[in-house]
Parts: sequence; C-alpha cells; structure tokens
Amino acid sequence: MLIAQSGGPSMVINQSLVGAVLAARRSGSGVGKIYGALHGIRGILDGAFIDLRKETTATLEAVAATPSSALGSVRHKPSAEDCLAVFRRLRQRDIRYFFYIGGNDSAETVHILHEEAVKNECDIRCFHIPKTIDNDLCGNDHTPGYGSAARFVACAVKGDDLDNRALGGVKIDVIMGRNAGFLTAAAALARTEEDDGPHLIYLPERPFSVTRFVRDIKAAMRDYGRCVVAVSEGITDRRGTPLVAAFTREKDSHGNVQLSGTGALGDLLANVVKTRTGITRVRADTFGYLQRSFPGVVSPTDALEARKVGEEAVLAAVGKNMASGSIAIRRKPGKRYGVRFEVVPLHCVAKVTRRMPDAFISPEGNYVTQAFLEYARPLVGALPPCARFSQLRRCGGGPTPGKRKKA
Repeated sequence: MLIAQSGGPSMVINQSLVGAVLAARRSGSGVGKIYGALHGIRGILDGAFIDLRKETTATLEAVAATPSSALGSVRHKPSAEDCLAVFRRLRQRDIRYFFYIGGNDSAETVHILHEEAVKNECDIRCFHIPKTIDNDLCGNDHTPGYGSAARFVACAVKGDDLDNRALGGVKIDVIMGRNAGFLTAAAALARTEEDDGPHLIYLPERPFSVTRFVRDIKAAMRDYGRCVVAVSEGITDRRGTPLVAAFTREKDSHGNVQLSGTGALGDLLANVVKTRTGITRVRADTFGYLQRSFPGVVSPTDALEARKVGEEAVLAAVGKNMASGSIAIRRKPGKRYGVRFEVVPLHCVAKVTRRMPDAFISPEGNYVTQAFLEYARPLVGALPPCARFSQLRRCGGGPTPGKRKKA
C-alpha cells in the first residue's frame, strides 16, 4: 500500500496516518509493503517514498501525537498525464492500495485517480481519509482536525477576551474559514459569562455589511464598554466577493483565492472601526497558520476519531466487496455523544463543500445559536477554567456597561 498526506496540516492528521499503517501491519490485513510518499502526489511523481514497515511502533505512536503532516504535504491538482505517471509508479512497486489524507480538494485528487484507474483498467483501490480544520466535507457530521483547531480558537479567543477585559477597546480576531464558518463559530465556546467575549461573530455564510458591522461594534461598546470580535477570513460582500480579494490575486493550484498568510483583512476592519466610531484603542490579529499545528491543545475526541478513520479506511480497502471511497463520520442520534464510520462514494466529498446550517447562525447574522454550541462542545472538550474576583463583575476599559439583551 501507499499512503500520503495533502492540503493544510492539522494537529491530528498523523493519527490518521499511523492508524492506517498499524491497521495494515496487523496480521491478516493482506497488505505487504507499506510505503509513505513524501509531499503527497508530488512525492509519488518524483518517486520519493519511505518504508513505513521499518518504523518501530514506538516511533509511530510518537509521530501520531505530533501535530502537522509527518510525511510532508502538497497542494497539487493532478492532470491526466500526472495520473498515468502515478500508475506507472504504482505498478513498479506492485501497489494495490492508495490512501490520501486530506480535505475536499484532496478528495477530488483521489476521485480523479480512481476514475483514471478505472479507465485504464488499473487494479488499484483508492481511498480518501478525511481531514480538514474547516469542517466542510459533505457527508460528514464533522471532520478530523476540526475539534483540535476549534479548541485552539476557543482558548485563544478566551485569552484575548481576558486581555481586552484588562485594557478595553476593540479587539478583532481573524480566523480561518473559506466558505464555512465552523472554525470561527468555535470562538463562542470561550464565552461562559454574559459579558464575556466574543461579543460578535461574523461568518462567510452571511453577506458582510460594513455599515452593520460598525453599528454592532457601537452597540457592544455601549453594552459592555469593550468589544471582542471573531471574524472569518472568508467573509464576502453581497456579491459574494471575499473582502480580502481586494488585497491579493494569489490563487492555489485548485483555483482558490489565497486567504491566509496576510493580515490585510484585520487591518481593514480595524481601520473601519477607528475612522467610523472614534474608538482609539482598536487592535486586530490574524490567527493564520497557528490554528493548524499548535502543540498542547489537541482535543482527545478529535485524536481518537482521527486514528479511527485511518483504521477504517484500511479495513474497507482490503475488504472483499469494497473498491474505492471515502470514510465519513456520522453522529449517532440522541443526547449522548457517539459516532459511527461509513464508506461514501468519492464524488460525494470531492471538491464540493458544506456550510454552516442556518440553525447554527443567529437571526441577526452576527453570532451563533445554542444549537451550534451543543454541536461543537463534544468535539472540543472542556476548556481551561478562568476566574475573576467576585467583587469585579466587569473590568473592561470605558464606561460601566449596561445589561445587554441575550442573543
């Protein structure tokens, strides 16, 4: 078998890698040699392989607990010529099973390879193993990588809120999320008291209005004497154009506008607040790539499920009746959290993305609902507790805030 990683890294992507490798190494799996391709499809084309059977179980487990992509990653959409070159590499090493860990663009790559394999009568089973911190894979309740990234966001925003409570003013945090607001929405988990931040959350599922944004900021300042904002990097205007597109023309290999890697959106929003409200202390941070590979904040549930999807992919691939597909996580009904794993066709997850359900977004479009909090809490886990003096109900800079209506 051959396994590789693709797209943006995550804190638990190596759990999926190691889960697949250990499942393949177990006696009776029918898998002989186990190769890892360095830097995804590019590594296959270059013949850059390592022998994962040579790694000790102790090393594999240590790698599993380490964030980021241990085999290296890539953003490369294969052409038909690339697929033929991949097949030649696979035949040279007698590879019958190919596993690719990644998001919807990676699933599209697996789908392309699968279709070319069928067309060329190549006996290879292609499986996509889900991973994306954006949580936007269709057919899934949630995806490995999201829970840990969401935990980072919630902790970081909680820290920002404590900082803002001490010094006051407006703080804007720009969080990853191209078309789906799941990760930005996780900032709401930081809020345990009525006056805690974030006080406002803006998601790509709703058109962003600068006028409404300024009005919301003023209202929060009136109610709390300060304001913490979480905003998705993928927010768009009413025409569907990302606000950050005005600052960059860079695109990735799949044709997506490059949203991360710049603080332009935060600077734009901070400047809007300063010029239109007269508030002098306005700060903005872009979390950027910190959300993907940060040690020490891994969600236990996320790590466990990431391991499981790797194992399930191998079990499905070596089964008698399974050809190719993607592993999906489905939530079991009922109040007690539980999941099951299913194989879905590659075309169900390839390229297409899902978005936050309307039931997760407040009617005003500037916060999330209780339904989202109930959805996300089991994936993120309990956050570190924070306390304040009982005599100091509010410590923000500015006037004493009034009581705000609950969202």
